[in-house]
Amino acid sequence: MTKFKAEDLIQYLYKETSVQTTAAIEAALETDWDLLESLELIKSGQQNLETIELSPRDEAVKRILEHTTKNVGQLHSH
Repeated sequence: MTKFKAEDLIQYLYKETSVQTTAAIEAALETDWDLLESLELIKSGQQNLETIELSPRDEAVKRILEHTTKNVGQLHSH
């Protein structure tokens, strides 16, 4: 029986595995409860990641804008 790693399950979840690997993982999932539990944990993590909204801090945006404005001014003065 093939031992699958977390990376294999992630690829499986994103449909990035070959037909043979997909079939092997699906066959293993029918009998290997630990593998099934690992897949469920990865799915849960994926769902949590999809709900996270990221945005830069206001201070970071301010610094970038200041830096850009400064550099644009330098370009025009040459």
